[in-house]
Amino acid sequence: MNQSSVLAGRQAIWAFVLGCAAVTAGVLMHIPMFMMGEHMHFMLAGMEMGWDMVAGMGLIVAGVGVAAYGLLPRGVGAHRTVTAGIEIAAPEDAHLSWAHWRLMIVLVIALVIDVMKPASLGFTVPGMVTEYGVDKATVSLVPFFALIGTVVGSVLWGVIADIYGRKASILLSAVMFVGTSICGAMPSLAWNIGMCFMMGAAAGGMLPVTYALLAEMMPSKHRGWSLVLVGGLGAVGGYFAASGFSALLQPEYGWRILWLLNLPSGLMLVLLGAFIPESAKFLLARGRREEAARVMAAFGSSVKRIGAPVLAAARPAHVPLTGAKLIGKLAALSTAAIAWGLINFGLLLWLPADLVSKGYSVEVSSKLLAASALIAFPTVFLAAFLYSRWSTKWSLVAMIGVTLLGLIGVMWLELSGSGSPVLPVALLIVGSNGIIAMVLPYAAESFPLKVRGRATGFVAACTKGGGVLAQALSIMALVPPMGIAAAIILMPTVAALGLVAWFGRETRGGDLRQLDEAMDEPLVG
Repeated sequence: MNQSSVLAGRQAIWAFVLGCAAVTAGVLMHIPMFMMGEHMHFMLAGMEMGWDMVAGMGLIVAGVGVAAYGLLPRGVGAHRTVTAGIEIAAPEDAHLSWAHWRLMIVLVIALVIDVMKPASLGFTVPGMVTEYGVDKATVSLVPFFALIGTVVGSVLWGVIADIYGRKASILLSAVMFVGTSICGAMPSLAWNIGMCFMMGAAAGGMLPVTYALLAEMMPSKHRGWSLVLVGGLGAVGGYFAASGFSALLQPEYGWRILWLLNLPSGLMLVLLGAFIPESAKFLLARGRREEAARVMAAFGSSVKRIGAPVLAAARPAHVPLTGAKLIGKLAALSTAAIAWGLINFGLLLWLPADLVSKGYSVEVSSKLLAASALIAFPTVFLAAFLYSRWSTKWSLVAMIGVTLLGLIGVMWLELSGSGSPVLPVALLIVGSNGIIAMVLPYAAESFPLKVRGRATGFVAACTKGGGVLAQALSIMALVPPMGIAAAIILMPTVAALGLVAWFGRETRGGDLRQLDEAMDEPLVG
């Protein structure tokens, strides 16, 4: 690498460090506002924003821009042309090294932090209703715009990850994540809504980028279980962290502390970036061949030539997603994704407030949900084992079935008017986390290459779509009692169970290239 490239690399590092420092300083300038509410149980509604808060927001915006300047490379078009015919892949029989395990551990921590923020929405609603003196329908604008932010973020970070590299997108989203912690010091509901939209936009792309990075780094025979394990642990861990922090901190510091936690958790994400490798293909595109060689050696990867760009360009640009089997699989997985969104961003977000309205304290309801998440935690390992060792199709069907039992349990609680919510909530968390851990890897393994990206992307969009629909009901004050809500969500869940069982096909141990050669073969397994 020549001297100018080394200098440019050092300048980029210092720009990123300076941007992180500016964002952190901007957040810290909001802490005095939070501390002013100490004698009012940290209620800030109606207080005026000082010049320091306005200056802090400006510093955050500037810091994100400087960090982006340091992370995002120049000359991307030329780099993409250079590597148009290169594919980086691990051999089928490659052994798992410490580098693989370390990457999985780091990405699990990253997903826990990422999932913790949307999961915290349900625990902040009761506090916001009390502090701002509004109804739950009005406060529901907060999770609604947060979910809209995740949709925007999923698209934005996917584009950034494809163009600028996986690591750059993760680090930049972490920096923005730090900046959104000022939501905890905003004195008005409108500012909370705006900041939560930004939080969703910052966090929305972490999951698809994580799947993309793991798929590029893991040997083929280990890809399925590693994706399920990392995704499942991140989802369960995030919900457990949200409920645990709510139980520990909210009684003392109020609901705002759950947003201020974005500062330390976001900085942790930035520091973990040192242990996240960049894509070897991206490093080759920037001329960093020695670094690319080290990454490939650590992960057992090699370079393959897949053909000249001219051949790639000769392929049809648009391949319609047609055929009863393809449409059936897409409908099955999309229905499961919508049901998951209704549960995760609807039922589970409504549940804490519902428990409080039934006489439970915020502390007790948080502890109940934390205990349920703790029960769900070991089942992630079971899900990964079943997915990789038993059946990809029937493992997903089983998790939909567990979710169905949880919904029936919630209905029974509402009808009987007594009993502990721990078991039904635990079943919901076990089943729904199993669904989200499996449905995207299974979608990627179930569709031919020509339509895989669009089909998997549509299923991913449906997970957010279910949540947006649930929160729209909250905004219109149409949230039904939990028993009726569970009965409504029961319908798409039953439909998903039947559709996946009928249209799904076994993918365990199969060569994905066979999907392109046998698109019209009878379904098996």
